[in-house]
Formats: sequence, structure tokens, C-alpha cells
Amino acid sequence: MSFTLHGLAVSQGIAIGHAHLVSHATLEVAHYTVRERDVPREIERLADAMATVRAELGALSTEAAAPGSPSELAALVNVHAMFLDDPMLAEAPKALIRERRCNAEWALVQQMELLVAQFNEIDDSYLRERKHDIVQVVERVLRALLGKPRKLTKKAGKDFEGALVIVAHDLSPADTIQFKNLKIAGFVTDLGGATSHTAIVARSLAIPAVVGLHHARPLVREDDLVIIDGTRGVLIVDPDPRVLEEYRLRKRELELERSKLKRLKTARATTLDNVDITLQANIELPQDVEQVREAGADGVGLFRTEFLFMNRDSLPSEDEQYEAYRQVAKSLAGKPLTIRTLDIGADKTARALAGTERQAPNPALGLRAIRYCLAEPQLFLAQLRAILRASHHGRVQILVPMLAHVTEIEQTLAMVEQAKWQLRERRCKFDEGIAVGGMIEIPAAALSLGAFVKRLQFLSIGTNDLIQYLLAIDRTDEAVAHLYDPLHPAVLRLIAQVIQAAQKAEMPVAVCGELAGDPKLTRLLLGMGLRQFSMHPTQLLEVKQQIVMADTEQLAAKVARILRCEEPDRIREQVERL
Repeated sequence: MSFTLHGLAVSQGIAIGHAHLVSHATLEVAHYTVRERDVPREIERLADAMATVRAELGALSTEAAAPGSPSELAALVNVHAMFLDDPMLAEAPKALIRERRCNAEWALVQQMELLVAQFNEIDDSYLRERKHDIVQVVERVLRALLGKPRKLTKKAGKDFEGALVIVAHDLSPADTIQFKNLKIAGFVTDLGGATSHTAIVARSLAIPAVVGLHHARPLVREDDLVIIDGTRGVLIVDPDPRVLEEYRLRKRELELERSKLKRLKTARATTLDNVDITLQANIELPQDVEQVREAGADGVGLFRTEFLFMNRDSLPSEDEQYEAYRQVAKSLAGKPLTIRTLDIGADKTARALAGTERQAPNPALGLRAIRYCLAEPQLFLAQLRAILRASHHGRVQILVPMLAHVTEIEQTLAMVEQAKWQLRERRCKFDEGIAVGGMIEIPAAALSLGAFVKRLQFLSIGTNDLIQYLLAIDRTDEAVAHLYDPLHPAVLRLIAQVIQAAQKAEMPVAVCGELAGDPKLTRLLLGMGLRQFSMHPTQLLEVKQQIVMADTEQLAAKVARILRCEEPDRIREQVERL
């Protein structure tokens, strides 16, 4: 019988294949009492299971770091390893076994429920969602205890068009690493949101995915023929022949479009009226530079350095940071590299900084990004010295996040000069004329741009935070995420105002937030006057396709009318017709 389920579309595309159900260990485990003399054996059983999982995660981490793997995977597996080694999970269940003489499975689940309850009390929605990581780690240990390892395997028989569609209650990063070794067409899960790890991994792997379906796992049967519509957020089970043929046609059209896009790799990003556009890439780790080259990007417009600090117990040294930055600078072979200074805080935390970080009542508005760096000058100076040293090996520039006050700019520039002086004392080579730019992601910065233009060499608009702060919307909070609107009149006017002010001052300005990588908004940004985009490498060719078919003079007149519009629905209609 054919039926349709609706969820949250997190990775676009169409997948057609047979369902492969991925089971998860039941968390409703039996509870029984062990004899006093058997308590050490029960503790040893738990320790052995944890050692098994630790080895599994170690192997998966190595596999995730291999060339061709999405950079996010290794970081996500390391999060699970971190939870596994935490005394609250690694040692507390053993104490429970000793005190209550209970079986290991029950002790582990009891401790998990206690930790999940604590996470449920956290106000920050991103951190609260990490309770799912704890559950996934416990499930993996339970499978080891019960002798039921979870392994995705190639299926024999009637795989439809050679493809599998994974159907699961939830998927951990460790599970998804196996996708690249199998012919996975897409996946759907009952749990998950736009910021969940499954969503992040799906976009990294560029495979269709729908999450938050609630009842897919119990309703779909093994080998059911299914269709994933990753654009509309739909799962169709046992489609009738007419629907199946329609989706087959749509899938072929999408594949043809993607094939055509590859031809644009070496083409110049030039509009119909001969305006050259710069298309750069955003990266998190040095190994991401391979994707930058594959996409034919004009350089790196945003290197998010905080990922070098996360999921580790010690801070990266100046030399370790220098090697990472130098590696990317040399790999780009003369193309520009914009390195953003440490943007820690809010939803990004680092174990190594646990002694210096404080529990903020509202992390998004607290001591984060440049505020944190200025409060920790030795940490900041070490990073600045590493960036400056790397500037000897390529076209490097420094980007400072979350600036709002003139004093922050002046203090930052003073720190850069201090770092230069320290390197001169050490006789280290660096680019004396290295450019320093600022991110425009706080409305106050956008509305006082004159001070920024006088003191900095370039600007980059971080639309993700700018929209969040302008509309007072936490887009990771499901209760209000629907109000996060990039096409709100105030958002469009403020972005246009920044672009125009920078152009008037003859200062380079880029957009590096999610708007830059959305091909549906490319023509809108071109009409505002934007000439430099920076995005995830996988989005670059779609954006380039829009650019080569655009006429900036015509778009400028149309966008001027859109910016005068007050009605969101009317704005949306006009943007679609650009």
C-alpha cells in the first residue's frame, strides 16, 4: 500500500531505492541483581564493551580523516569519543554496579537518563540537542554488551537501480561514515532537526535526506521501494507506477543539470554585461582545501579556525596553527586565503578552554569571538603570530569576527602590531602589509560602517548571525526557527546598505554566510551590487551558473524596487521572478 510521510528537508535531491532498515539497541533493558562475587566480572564486562566501542570510534575517526571524507565527520566522531571518556559515563555506571549489584546494561541506561535530564535543562538549544549524542554513544556500548554490533552491509539481491535508502530511528556520525563505502542513495530518520549531526553529514555527503519523520522506522518494511524528495521533505513508500516514473524523470533531469554544472568549473564567473565576480570557498580544516580546488574556487574567503581548537584536551600551539595555515596557503598556489580569528563561544565550545570559559546566561550575546580573544591576549597573540608567519607562504589576510565597537577594532589592530613586533624580535618572516578586515554580523556594525571603513582594509558580511541578531531569532530553536527569514525587508535593506557603503568607500566587501551559497538569492545579491561571494565548495558551481546568466544592470533596477517593498510575500514573488 502506498503512503507518504512528511518531515524536514535537510539535503536536496531525489533518491529512489529499496529501504534498508537500521535497528538501534533498545534502551528498555532488563534489570537484574548479580551476586556479590560477580560484581567485578560485571564491571569488567562494561569496561570491555567500552574498550570495544573506543576502538570502533578510533577506527572510524581514522576513516573519517581520509581524503574524500567530509571534514565534519571526524569532528562529530570525536564528540562521541569525548562523551565515552567522560567520567560521568565511563565511571559512574561502575559505581552503580558496586552499590546496587545490578547488571551493566541497566546501570549504563540509568546513568544515561540522568545525563539526558541534565541536558534537557540547558537553555541553549544547540547544546541541549547534544543529548542525542549521549544516547547514541550508550546505544553503541549496549550493542557491544549484548553482542549485537551495528554494521551497515551491502545487500544481496534486488537493490533498485543498485541503490539503498537507509531508514532509521536516528543515525550517529559513526554510522554515516560507512555510507561512503556503500552505494547509499539517501537516508531518512525519525529524529533530527536542521542542526542535527545527521543533517550536517547529509549536506557534506551531498545525498538526499529527510529527518524528523517521527514514524518512518516502524512503518517502513525492509526492501520496500521508497522515494526520498530531499527538496520537499517527503518520503513516498511503495509509489504507484505513475508517481515512480515522474520521479525517475525528475531525478534524471537533476543528474543532467549536475553534469552540466561540472563544465563550469574552468569558466570565468562573468555576467552577461561583462562584470567579473569572485567566487571563494568557506573551509573548516586544512584538508578541505582539496574541495576548494575541485570546485575551481578563486580562493578561500573564510577559514573557520575554531575547529582547530575543538574536540581536544589541549590548545593547539603556535607552531601547530602555523603549520595548518601554511599548508592551506601553499596549497592555494597564490590564490587568496582569508583566515578568521578564533570565533569560540555560543554554540561552539572547546574542552581545552574549559578553565577559561564561563557559563554565560546567553552565550550568543556573551563573551565570544573577538570579545573572548581580547579577554585572553596570550591565546590571541599566539594565533596572530601563526597567521602572520603563514602569510610568508601565500596571499593571507586576517578577518576579525563579531566586531561592534571602534575600541574592539583599535585593540585588535594594536594586538596585530604587537604580534608583528614579537616576530621581528624572533627574526621570523611575514607579510608586513597583511590586510586586516572585519565581519559585519552585528546590526550595530552595519549601522556604523564609517568607523570600520576608516580602520580596516576589507569587509565580510556574516549573514547567519546578522539575521539572527537583527530579527532576535535563534534559528536552532524549533519554536521560533520558522521566523528566521533572510527575505525580511529589514534584512535585505541592511545588507544592501553595507554593500553600497563599502563600494562608495572603494573597499572590498564579500558575503560569507548561507545567503552567498543559495543560488535562488544569487541574482538578488548581484542586483545589490555584491561582487564577491564565499560559500561551501559544493554550492559554488550552482551559484556560478546563475552569475553567467545574469545582467547586473537590469538586476540593479529590479532589486531597487524590491528594497522599497514592505510586504514579505510580495518580496518573495519578486525575488523568484528576478
